[in-house]
Amino acid sequence: MTTVVWFRQDLRIRDNPALAAAHARGKVAPIFILDDVTPGPRRRWGGASRWWLHHSLVSLRHDLGHLALFKGAPSDVLPAFIEKVGATAVFWNRCYEPYAIARDQALKASLQAGGIEVQTFNGSLLHEPWEVATASGAPYKVYTPYWRASLAKPVAAPLPAIKPQVDASVPPGDRLDDWQLLPTRPNWAAGWQQRWQPGEAGALEALDAFARDGLADYSQQRDRPDLKGTSRLSPHLHWGEISPRQIWARLGLETESPSNRKGAEKFLSELGWREFCHHLLYHFPTLPERNWRRAFDAFPWRQADGDLKAWQQGMTGYPLVDAGMRELWQTGWMHNRVRMVAASFLVKHLRIDWRRGEAWFWDTLVDADLANNAAGWQWVAGSGADASPYFRIFNPVTQGKKFDPDGDYVRRWCPELARLPDEHIHAPFDAPPETLAAAGVELGRTYPRPIVDHARARKAALDGYEKVRSAGD
Repeated sequence: MTTVVWFRQDLRIRDNPALAAAHARGKVAPIFILDDVTPGPRRRWGGASRWWLHHSLVSLRHDLGHLALFKGAPSDVLPAFIEKVGATAVFWNRCYEPYAIARDQALKASLQAGGIEVQTFNGSLLHEPWEVATASGAPYKVYTPYWRASLAKPVAAPLPAIKPQVDASVPPGDRLDDWQLLPTRPNWAAGWQQRWQPGEAGALEALDAFARDGLADYSQQRDRPDLKGTSRLSPHLHWGEISPRQIWARLGLETESPSNRKGAEKFLSELGWREFCHHLLYHFPTLPERNWRRAFDAFPWRQADGDLKAWQQGMTGYPLVDAGMRELWQTGWMHNRVRMVAASFLVKHLRIDWRRGEAWFWDTLVDADLANNAAGWQWVAGSGADASPYFRIFNPVTQGKKFDPDGDYVRRWCPELARLPDEHIHAPFDAPPETLAAAGVELGRTYPRPIVDHARARKAALDGYEKVRSAGD
């Protein structure tokens, strides 16, 4: 019997429940559908995500031996494909975005009504969003008790790699190049393939390297953007080139030393934050569009397109923020500590709506994930679940001094400041004129003056948050 396997954000052959179940049944007809038309929020992937998707599909097609590619609405494409290959069943791993849930439920009902067997699986999370609940059955709204409850549940062992017998009648569908997922005019992703290896092989190599070289120091170095202290697994996780179960199993074997155990516990708690974000999105599907705390609807956001553009281009006059935004544009990724600082700067220094920042990250991050992105931005803004307190306003200068103490990160991404001494690298606007001249820095010409004063911006933000407090929750 032939079973269609609809690949989505599970672009791997290891620990793939839908693929394994189909393989056990007989021949497999694998398909990926580029769905740019189903209505719903964030239905179209951003530019950086599409770059990654192109290369990941190349990798998956190589691993499977064949992969049919079609563009359109799954409600149109999938029934026609099932009929073409003579399949009697279709299997897929679940997605948790609100529009995807609605689409998949309708499609499942339609296919079953036509006599097609449909089975769906959890291929993306340690636990389904509805499996972790409070004693009363309600969803968790605070991370720590959520993660404590999650840790009490066993994690299933990952499944082995599958080399399925692909049905020879499977039509090839579209040419991947015709989808034009890669940028050309201009090619803003030039050089990305030297930084990233999309696909399952790249994901496994990244996990191996982190378990071998990064785990012991992770808890100490994870906040240092000047060091290689993070796993860089986030885009692989987003596209399902590796599963959280595989990470859980691998890091559980890497705990011989106390330092590795500490690093593993910390890293797995970050994996837990990812789980919590999906938990929130599932139970609160308006998370990407609306303030989770409705009182934040009263916050007086500014419509400041010039300031938004300066932030996007890394030209705010605050080196740590600018370095992060330039790293994002040039690599499709930004260190997590700097993401928090850059996001805080946008919503609290510039008082620009967090949704505009979320949209920029959605388009420019290779790991852009609806749950993580929305929950992260609302956490920084103070409007989300278990959010950063409203009065926590990151000072980009002190954050730079603390987490980039020698200025190496800033010098890498803001080379015009490279010759400044360490004591002025994070606040060139406070450097003496002779120091700036010696370093070849001319504020307002070679590097921008600050677009906002930190002290005044902090006061304005706190004034805005007073309106939120007055509005109540």
